[in-house]
Amino acid sequence: MTDRRPFLYDAHVRLGAKIVPFGGWAMPLQYANGTVAEHLACRNDAVVFDVSHLGTVRCDGANMFDALQSTLTNDLTKVAPGRAQYTHLLNHDGFVVDDIIVWWVGDHEFDVMPNASNTSGVTDALPGVDVTSERCILAVQGPRAREKAATLDQRFADVQRFRVTRFDFGGVEVRVAGTGYTGEEGLEIAVPNEAAEEMLDRLVAAEIVPAGLGARDTLRLEAALPLYGHELSLSSTTLEAKLGWVLGWDKETFRGREAVAAERERGPARLLAGVSVDGRQPLRDGAQVSIDGTSVGTLTSGNFSPVLGRGIGMGLLSEQLDEGTPVTVDLRGRTIAANVTALPFVRKVK
Repeated sequence: MTDRRPFLYDAHVRLGAKIVPFGGWAMPLQYANGTVAEHLACRNDAVVFDVSHLGTVRCDGANMFDALQSTLTNDLTKVAPGRAQYTHLLNHDGFVVDDIIVWWVGDHEFDVMPNASNTSGVTDALPGVDVTSERCILAVQGPRAREKAATLDQRFADVQRFRVTRFDFGGVEVRVAGTGYTGEEGLEIAVPNEAAEEMLDRLVAAEIVPAGLGARDTLRLEAALPLYGHELSLSSTTLEAKLGWVLGWDKETFRGREAVAAERERGPARLLAGVSVDGRQPLRDGAQVSIDGTSVGTLTSGNFSPVLGRGIGMGLLSEQLDEGTPVTVDLRGRTIAANVTALPFVRKVK
């Protein structure tokens, strides 16, 4: 099966991207300067990612608040129009179908943003319309993201963290949220396809570095942000990932509530933990984590941290382990000494 090309595929090739398959899409892995340079540019300056492979399910109508409130885990009464909220969609057994950002665009209008491969699961659960193919999403991330985006239009700088707005930009409507997936400040800009290449070119002309999936993964791992299919899945739970704050216990219901209430009562079987090594050896998902030769779990994500200069990973472990606890990680038959490490590995300094 041929991987689907994002609308901006030719623009990425023109910018020198190395293209790889990802979730059924042909996506930029990195550009000419490489993943580490893109990663550090995001930590120190500003980069732009094309995240158009993510879904957009538009829920527009007087009944949409109630539909989202009774289905998704988080409590929308904690926010309001013009805000974004992180939430989960569970199945009835309490496992995670997807983790989602909801953009509350207007009084009765929501853009529900699922992961690339899970859009159909969201449209099955919610009375929305899949508009993914109609727009591109460009994520501008880094400490200078707003400053540099403001050279295109000052209104980009006005969109603060987890705020949402829309405005006319050169004759098209753009929707902008103060969200991202890097641990840095920044914006995600939804722009109609017909204006997307010009938007990308103008962002790059403003000295915002194009970045690919490689840097996006190392950035989110340093920030200990969960990735669907890794820390979150149909075999793991919100509580195991230590994301209980997205469960709206004060509201009447959400899908899977009974199952996660029972899990809360008995305690989760596993808990997310960080692991790091002293050397530059990248850790990898699927590696067994052990104490004194006895497995205590499996890494769900792993890589090399460009900021810390060492291998890091996250895993769902069967024991609550203190920071600094010695463990070993089995990397394809090699036993690597490691330590349990507090999350996030890299904390953004405000």
